[in-house]
Amino acid sequence: MGNYLVTGAAGFIGARTSEMLIGQGHTVVGIDNVNDAYDPRIKEYRLKKLQALPGFKFHQRDISEKSCIELFRDEKFDGVIHLAARAGVRFSVENPWVFLETNVTGTLNMLEVCRQYGCKKFVMASTSSIYGENPPYPTPETASSSEPMQPYAASKKGAEALAHSYHHLYGIDVSILRFFTVYGPAGRPDLAHLRFVQWISEGKPVRINGDGNHSRGFTYIDDIAHGAILALKPVGFEVFNLGGHEVITVINLIRLMEDIIGKKAVVQYGPANPADMLTNQADVTKAGTMLGWEPQVDMRTGVTKLVEWYNENRDWAKDILTP
Repeated sequence: MGNYLVTGAAGFIGARTSEMLIGQGHTVVGIDNVNDAYDPRIKEYRLKKLQALPGFKFHQRDISEKSCIELFRDEKFDGVIHLAARAGVRFSVENPWVFLETNVTGTLNMLEVCRQYGCKKFVMASTSSIYGENPPYPTPETASSSEPMQPYAASKKGAEALAHSYHHLYGIDVSILRFFTVYGPAGRPDLAHLRFVQWISEGKPVRINGDGNHSRGFTYIDDIAHGAILALKPVGFEVFNLGGHEVITVINLIRLMEDIIGKKAVVQYGPANPADMLTNQADVTKAGTMLGWEPQVDMRTGVTKLVEWYNENRDWAKDILTP
């Protein structure tokens, strides 16, 4: 069994990936600064579940601090799964500096953990936002990633380039995972799924930017975490799309949730946000061919699981800040 470093371990994807690794008999060292980029109560919920598992060790530190490299001096890692990031296309327009610190400097520090302490495998979360305004659909990994529309995507492009340089210089095996939109229980409250479930369930207005006809390719959290673990296999240096296989418009997502929750949404329309892409859809052929990855959970099943989780945790989940 292996020993893995998971960055962003209190995050949505990091927590579920850590749980899966431990469930497979591996040990996990997690690091996360548990910041307030979104309501930290949901991060604390995920972290509490992880800390109850044998084989999990945790450091509450910021990966953008160079000193955190030395935390791992006495560890031998079979792989680093680097999922920590400042995420969110809109927030990056307001504060690009923190995105550069976490997503570029933080990535550099985690690459240094590999270089200094002899870890030869690095899996890194990137983003579908890197493809810019008018990629082909479904979007393959060969589409241009040189025209990012916001600092978030630009910071991830910089992190990808850094990872390639460490592959070239030091022989570190790198899997770049360009995540499309992910959803599921205990998800990010700044993304559509959890916000909409809370708003519909509690009778709050469901706020939409634009006319609701923009769409996203969504993938359930378990499928994404499974893909991150599959990406630990040696590949040299490769970029993989992960997720985004099931495309739905925002208004049709709301209708699906209304049906599952059993309650009508009060929809409020606002102006479209210029940082948002109109759609995204992943070509995941490469991940299927090279990693053996295939999503298993359909949208209705995944949303049902999210609604069940929300109802089970409603006593506190109803108060989660959903900006």
